[in-house]
Amino acid sequence: MHKIPVTVITGFLGSGKTTLIRHLLQNNQGRRIAVLVNEFGEIGIDGELLRDCQVCDEEETVTSNIVELTNGCLCCTVQEEFLPTMQELLKRKDQIDCILIETSGLALPKPLIQAFRWPEIRTGATVDGVVAVVDCEAVASGTFVGDIDALMAQREADSSLDHETPIEELFEDQLACADMVLLTKVDRVDAETHQKVQTWLQQELRPSVKIVPCKAGEINPDVLLGFNAAVEDDLESRPSHHDTEEEHEHDDDINSTFFIADREFEPEALVKKLQALMQQEEIYRIKGFVAVPKKPMRMVLQGVGDRIECFYDRPWQPSELRQTKLVLIGKELERDRIAAMIGN
Repeated sequence: MHKIPVTVITGFLGSGKTTLIRHLLQNNQGRRIAVLVNEFGEIGIDGELLRDCQVCDEEETVTSNIVELTNGCLCCTVQEEFLPTMQELLKRKDQIDCILIETSGLALPKPLIQAFRWPEIRTGATVDGVVAVVDCEAVASGTFVGDIDALMAQREADSSLDHETPIEELFEDQLACADMVLLTKVDRVDAETHQKVQTWLQQELRPSVKIVPCKAGEINPDVLLGFNAAVEDDLESRPSHHDTEEEHEHDDDINSTFFIADREFEPEALVKKLQALMQQEEIYRIKGFVAVPKKPMRMVLQGVGDRIECFYDRPWQPSELRQTKLVLIGKELERDRIAAMIGN
């Protein structure tokens, strides 16, 4: 029986997963691709970005190809949300060549993959491969794993060294499950730093896992699709920090909040506000849309660490409200305080 191949795209917040999937959709080489997007917060930004790719056939609605799960991570909501969603997609298996799953940056990949062992899914789909998207610049700056030189020195001295933070454990669990690592934003570091990050990653990965540099999500789909790994049958070779736990818990202090305003912002002034906010609050990720005065185009804003990027993706539609809508993920973020700092 034919099974739909599923590629799981994992990676930490801001690594470039959505950018990668947009590129795959726009360069699908005739493949009929369905996408399941999982977002940590209540407001879905990634799903909206993907729906605006304008790659679906005229007779096929974009909504049917892009499925969005919000306000939770797939590793925690597998049974409640993921299973019925996959069952609905499998009813359309004759219209789908492959499925991409973009996990939340805070999701563990292994519980999701284990779901493909369930009879309701196993008969119709298989995990073709797991791709971990890694931000080279963020790793080099110590955003996820601390100082790389210090870590490598410590592990040379003591191979049984425990992991210091939940974020580091999460990042390493994502690497442990991968069939391939896409190393993004390599153009933002020098050759020495790139090599240092690559060497560190090779020590963390299984020997068979390849590291492929990638800029702006641009990569041939044939590189990412067609591993034929049947990952659900190979989980024992992909150890996780959470293998011995019946349940896992996220860091309870990590939360998501949002800012929505029926107003426009000058990009430079807004970026300065957000950079000041990131200095005062522990913010891991900012993503959203901005209405800019006298601009017919919608501006996409993305921030990770202390770096903020902006670009215009499409015109505002006549039926749309010109709203500014931002989602922030961080530690102990209070919505009223965030809104006051951005909106003043």
